[in-house]
Amino acid sequence: MTGNNCDTCVNYIYDEDCECYICLVNLDEDEMYRFLADSRWECPYYRLDDEYGVVRHQI
Repeated sequence: MTGNNCDTCVNYIYDEDCECYICLVNLDEDEMYRFLADSRWECPYYRLDDEYGVVRHQI
């Protein structure tokens, strides 16, 4: 799985004000260009939104 799968990233949240999903990370101009131009680019801020990760760690 690549770091471009925004749907599974913890930084990708639903904003009730605009009624859409947004990314909390502010990419700089170079990062945004790479994100839009290269489908293989992996976001350095990607973190899997794993709700059960903490529970598995405690076991």
